[in-house]
Amino acid sequence: MDTEALRSFVRAAELGRLRHVAAELGVTQQAVSKRVAALERELGVRLFTRTARGVELTPDGRAFLPHARGIVTGADRAVTAVRPGARALRVDVLGLRSAQAVVLHDFWRSRPGTKLDVVTLRVDDPRLAAAAVESGDVDASFRSVTDPAGLPRAVRMVHAFDSPLELLVGPRHPLASARRLTPARLRGHRIWVPGIAPRSEWAECYDQLAADFDLRVDAAGPNFGDEVLQDVLADSADVATLVGARDRYTWPARHDLRRIPIADPVLAYPVSLLLPAANPHPGLRAVRAHLRGLPTITEPVWRPAWAPAPR
Repeated sequence: MDTEALRSFVRAAELGRLRHVAAELGVTQQAVSKRVAALERELGVRLFTRTARGVELTPDGRAFLPHARGIVTGADRAVTAVRPGARALRVDVLGLRSAQAVVLHDFWRSRPGTKLDVVTLRVDDPRLAAAAVESGDVDASFRSVTDPAGLPRAVRMVHAFDSPLELLVGPRHPLASARRLTPARLRGHRIWVPGIAPRSEWAECYDQLAADFDLRVDAAGPNFGDEVLQDVLADSADVATLVGARDRYTWPARHDLRRIPIADPVLAYPVSLLLPAANPHPGLRAVRAHLRGLPTITEPVWRPAWAPAPR
């Protein structure tokens, strides 16, 4: 079906006069009339009744109009989707409080005119995020596919930045007064990270972290959200958790929670960026330049074995 004929029909229905449609579309009135007539022949119905004042929709025309309008809108969106610079850069982050979202917000603040669409894919398996990049549902995703065999050929994974981990505890915890901790001092303490999803990149990160430093990482229980976790920490003398240094968390002042840096070595969660191997969105160039400008960790650092090499 000819989309220009559909466009002429839709605008004729909205404007009521073929000469107005012709002027808007930059064609002759005869061309508009021929397009509509060809569409009527293809459908086998009359779409308009011609009157002295212009054209009016027939019952069939009124029934057809919303469908024709949807096709024209879809065609316009399809063209916009592949026109460089015309479509907003669509990027997936793990959560709107995550370090990825914070860094992306800093990028946007430095370039406030950038067309940016920040989304959160509700998937735990990073291979599903990679598939979304491959299909074009998103232009990039801050996820890590830990098994190279699971990365589609059409998708690249590059190191974005390191997110140092910090210990988050309540005021009654034995480590609450520490200004800085080594991984060795975390041994024997319960580090509660509820809701670690199987097959997720963070599950593999915590598994390696626990094995390498002999830590007790407890994923027991469902994840009821950050607020419930913070309530538990505030009231507990033996529960701690790990958070990213750039992650955005807020809690009531009465909780008196403490974020304590970890060093010797720094425990770094490696944030990766998935993007198309060919023809990435033009806006990704500026995002990657911003990522390269982030401060790097100068101290000894631990990363899981699957982490892409920093550049």
